[in-house]
Amino acid sequence: MSDAPWWRGAVTYQIYPRSFMDTNGDGVGDLPGIIDKLDYVASLGVDAIWISPFFRSPMADFGYDIADYRLVDPLFGSNDDFDRLLAKAHKLGLKVMIDQVLSHTSAEHAWFKESRESRDNARADWYVWADAKDDGTPPNNWLSLFGGGAWQWEPRRGQYYLHNFLTSQPDLNYHNPDVRRAVLGEVKYWLDKGVDGLRLDAINFCFHDAALRDNPPKPEDKRVGRGFSPDNPYAFQYHYYNNTQPENIAFLEELRALMDQYPDVAAIGEISSEDSLATTAEYTSGHRLHMGYSFELLTDDFSAAYIRGTVQNLEAQMLEGWPCWAISNHDVTRVLSRWGNGQASPQLANLLSAMVCSLRGSVCVYQGEELGLTEADVPFDALQDPYGITFWPTFKGRDGCRTPMPWNAGINAGFSMADPWLPVPPEHQALAVTAQEAAPDSALNGFRAFMTWRKTQPALRWGDIEFIETPEPVLAFTRRHGNDTLLAAFNLSGQAVTMPLPARGTVTAVNGHGLAQGHLAGGTLSLPAHGALFARVD
Repeated sequence: MSDAPWWRGAVTYQIYPRSFMDTNGDGVGDLPGIIDKLDYVASLGVDAIWISPFFRSPMADFGYDIADYRLVDPLFGSNDDFDRLLAKAHKLGLKVMIDQVLSHTSAEHAWFKESRESRDNARADWYVWADAKDDGTPPNNWLSLFGGGAWQWEPRRGQYYLHNFLTSQPDLNYHNPDVRRAVLGEVKYWLDKGVDGLRLDAINFCFHDAALRDNPPKPEDKRVGRGFSPDNPYAFQYHYYNNTQPENIAFLEELRALMDQYPDVAAIGEISSEDSLATTAEYTSGHRLHMGYSFELLTDDFSAAYIRGTVQNLEAQMLEGWPCWAISNHDVTRVLSRWGNGQASPQLANLLSAMVCSLRGSVCVYQGEELGLTEADVPFDALQDPYGITFWPTFKGRDGCRTPMPWNAGINAGFSMADPWLPVPPEHQALAVTAQEAAPDSALNGFRAFMTWRKTQPALRWGDIEFIETPEPVLAFTRRHGNDTLLAAFNLSGQAVTMPLPARGTVTAVNGHGLAQGHLAGGTLSLPAHGALFARVD
């Protein structure tokens, strides 16, 4: 139906391995658990999986602090387990993407242990080191996203090192060409193993301003951002100098040149900058990243106008690249709680999944989204996330979206026979996979129905997009691929709506997508609560 590469228009299912399935009874999910559940993932109708970090790590940031890029952490299994996972996924027709955390390492990485010992060793310049000011304070005002200053004193060298995240996550110095070569060597290891793609964590953080200029202050009315605690000083600055530097473009082109040596692989870059849409457009133009992944639909803003404006803004700037959208992931409140306004129903869950999977681009779906899971309320004494522990109680961190997958009505919802690393909330147990598979009108069965139908719709997978100006709460647009034009309209509210919607040509409603069906007749659009209309336009 198209000569597009597999990743264009693909739906990728994100697996957070700690919370997916535990097979060895330690309360933490593992790679064998993913293997056991790959048939389930394949049954969802998705095209690929993205596995969050499973590499050797002290787990200060639950795997996003890597101590060895090439070794599977024993907590998750072995390198042989990964080989088995890759082989089974491919047998099931699933592509496999892995997280690569390239901007920083763990402080336990051998590179950092050597670098911190002196100012003249072989890796002395592999991390971002700087002298103190005359009064002993850090070299500039940069802040860590996890709270407080972004500089940590190291007495062995008598210098500060940069950490944009935890103090145990020192930033690599990409101005050093030896670092860039070494990092590309670590990426090559996994490409040689046969992975189909990379999700590049915090990819715009690789370079810093070599002159270490201070970030300017941000006015109080501009201090908003994804996942920020209201009292996190990180929002008090424009982050012009600690990330998103122009030198990063050349590195992305080096990375793409490496990836082009392998057939049919792709990279998704996670991008969070002062203007993430502009950076996404820049990073996906030319010979750089295949796709950009930003956070504009991971905010609290939920309206047809906001979604339409966000996508139109990116479309206007992204003249060459390809977007990747998400409405949930492992870092933000689950979408049914964030956008549901207390209406956490299977109908809303299916509507939101269908809406994001109908936008132009590829999509990342977070585990449990297909079940309609809400954000878990994790008590303070059970918190694991250092971000949440630091900013409690005004911000509870990321644990609420990371609780274990509910598989059945058994102990710990079938996730583990041991006490899980995070508790399974009772309301999730009622949404377990086995319970939903037995209920025809469940979120899970609705998700599967839509994904099955979407695969048959070239316009939704590869087509251009053109929005139709509609009042709240309706989002409407057309997708066009060749001679095939599909009209899509979504009611984002819990009440039925009727409104004028003039359409050119003959409009024929299309059903079979698993959503409450709307109608369009005589220029009048009628949509049930959380309903949708898909119609072919001739």
